[in-house]
Amino acid sequence: MPNPRIEPLKKVLAMDPSDDVAWFGLGKAYMDDGSFEEAAKSLRQCVTVKPTYSAAYLALAQSLHKLGHLDECRTVCTTGIDVSTKNGDAMVTKNLEALKQSLPL
Repeated sequence: MPNPRIEPLKKVLAMDPSDDVAWFGLGKAYMDDGSFEEAAKSLRQCVTVKPTYSAAYLALAQSLHKLGHLDECRTVCTTGIDVSTKNGDAMVTKNLEALKQSLPL
């Protein structure tokens, strides 16, 4: 059964495609459903709309990791670490660093 949060979030985004919180919520809802391709699309849009959204980089990197897109995952981790460090989001930075270190070279 699809996540009940998905359709309401899509409606919000139809009205306001620049709503970074809705893009993040949609990405997380797709992740909860195991729809990592859709999650990655939504989370890419989130960081496009708001390039300083630290948690979106982490969720995007996690989705890309699940999809096996390791090069893009590594790139997103690097960017996300930079953003989250500037934002002072220590937990996000720590999680991105751990994910990046877990990737094969």
